Amino acid sequence: MALPYKTRKRLSILVLAVGLPIYVVIVVTVMNMLERPPIWIELLLYIVFGVLWALPLRFIFVGVGKADPDAPPEE
Repeated sequence: MALPYKTRKRLSILVLAVGLPIYVVIVVTVMNMLERPPIWIELLLYIVFGVLWALPLRFIFVGVGKADPDAPPEE
C-alpha cells in the first residue's frame, strides 16, 4: 500500500528536520569512538554513511517535489 502524497511530504520533512540531524550525531559519535583511520578510509566511510540513511527511506521521498497527484486540477 502506497502512502498518500500528503503523508509522504510530512514524513519527508520530519525525516529531514529531525531524523537526519540525529543520524549525523550518531555517525559522528561512532566515528569518533574509532581510532582515526587513514583519510581516504574515513572519507569512504562518510560517503557510505551519507548514502546509507536514504536507502531505507527512499519510498518516502519519491515524487515529493512534484505536484500533488491527488489534488483537483487547476483551472
